[in-house]
Amino acid sequence: MKLIRFGEVGKEKPGILIGEKRFDVSSLVTDYNEAFFEENGLEKLKKILESNPALPEVIASVRLGSPVARPSKLICIGLNYVDHCLETNAPIPDEPIIFFKSTTSLCGPNDNLIIPKNSEKTDWEIELAFVIEKKASYVNQEDAMNYVAGYCLHNDYSERAYQLERGGQWTKGKGCDTFAPLGPFLATKDEIADVNNLSMWLTVNGKIFQKSNTSNLVFKIPFLVHYLSQFMTLLPGDVISTGTPPGVGLGIKPNPIYIKPEDVIELSIEGLGTSKQLAIAYTK
Repeated sequence: MKLIRFGEVGKEKPGILIGEKRFDVSSLVTDYNEAFFEENGLEKLKKILESNPALPEVIASVRLGSPVARPSKLICIGLNYVDHCLETNAPIPDEPIIFFKSTTSLCGPNDNLIIPKNSEKTDWEIELAFVIEKKASYVNQEDAMNYVAGYCLHNDYSERAYQLERGGQWTKGKGCDTFAPLGPFLATKDEIADVNNLSMWLTVNGKIFQKSNTSNLVFKIPFLVHYLSQFMTLLPGDVISTGTPPGVGLGIKPNPIYIKPEDVIELSIEGLGTSKQLAIAYTK
């Protein structure tokens, strides 16, 4: 299945994507939230849909929101592609680097990117994200995929001055509003034949800056589930973003490139759709 959420900001309803058509399942499901995943909602919804119920179609012009309602956690992995470590002059980590994005940074896949107030170094990062299906604590690596609901496209926007030049942890540069467009949909595991071999690309104003493949991940999903669950309980609906490949603005030599108002950022991962954000300046 491909799960979507649609409608105005803060009033999104659950839906599904079948081919190119969107359908409203709000009569069957309250929302794609922690309770939905915890109560085996994916399997229940799949069984209902097998009976081919009549569902209202959602017109293509309706806004898409994040395919997951606000999760308890949005966890990110830093420096998880070898080439990205090299371009940022960072050592390849021995263990995953963990940071958090605020859940208020989540937004729809095609919502505007709001460049934060006084920002001069807002940057892009295409990433593969996955969603937790059931509570996970001290999970064995061999069992880890049983805890994964599916996969999403994610743009882990970052304000590099906030992240790297103002002391403390990376979180300051990661959690701004609109810094986590997710989707267009959540693809359940059965939709993706090999999550470790998905092509990915990102463009800014039509120019390719990132082009890679998930095969280049240092730490892959089963290990990440296992590793993270040693330090915290992962709850149903939690989103984990696996890191970005080379080609971020920070790494461009000799002069980094950062996002300006009116820039258009477009990105895609094979099997997980495409998203596009228009950058706009912060206004009160």
